[in-house]
Amino acid sequence: MTNDQTDQPIQETYSPQKASRKSWGSRFIRFIRNLFLLFLIISIVWIVLDLFLPIFVTPLMVIRSVESIAHGEFPKNSKQWVPIDEISPNLIQAVVASEDNLFLHHHGFSFESMSKAFEHNLQGKKIRGGSTISQQTAKNVFLFPNRSYIRKGLEAYFTVLIEVVWPKKRIMEVYLNVIETGDGIYGIEAASEEYFGVHASELSRSQAATIAACLPNPRRFNAGHPSGYIQRRSHIIAGLMGKVEQVNFNKIAPQVKHKHKHRHRRS
Repeated sequence: MTNDQTDQPIQETYSPQKASRKSWGSRFIRFIRNLFLLFLIISIVWIVLDLFLPIFVTPLMVIRSVESIAHGEFPKNSKQWVPIDEISPNLIQAVVASEDNLFLHHHGFSFESMSKAFEHNLQGKKIRGGSTISQQTAKNVFLFPNRSYIRKGLEAYFTVLIEVVWPKKRIMEVYLNVIETGDGIYGIEAASEEYFGVHASELSRSQAATIAACLPNPRRFNAGHPSGYIQRRSHIIAGLMGKVEQVNFNKIAPQVKHKHKHRHRRS
């Protein structure tokens, strides 16, 4: 055997099975890529449309309706969309004071509150979340309310999108119109009529504080018949309403240091 023959590279034999595996791998990668791009496009279009259109149905409403039907009951969905200019400033001030007093200044997240909530939960106490109003809006409008890392990741994604696309006034408007305010009751207009017999624009300071006090668990607490706990909590919120920065969507100032702790609701 000559040196020329020994130095020649050994050619790899063609294998149909190996080629097939490569083909399926490439197809799978393309499928995942296209699925990801489709999700991005749909979510962005969805966000842009919701910037202008009223939101009448949310995933939570669907879940509650299915639960009612499963129990042999007719689902109740009391909801009426109202523009934010037809919602009492008392209510806006109340939810900011009780839920997220830095709402006008943060960009969707309060890392300080999330850190404190994490430390609190590590101590084995009652589970506390660090969700801002923006995060709650993203969860209520676009996601199902299950607890998982995937849901929290999607919540963060949609929170970033609405903070980029929607002004703060729109985020608050959507939040107040879709939030669960009772058993089968959604939005502030339906709650105002159900509990106090008035329109959302007519809510007094104490009424607004009472509704805000019930938001952490609206199916357990009734703003129309507040328990002693809710009455005490509403008094605290009413006091905070005059201490935190007054909400003015036409003039959002740069963030300043606040003496009052950042309040938030569970995720």
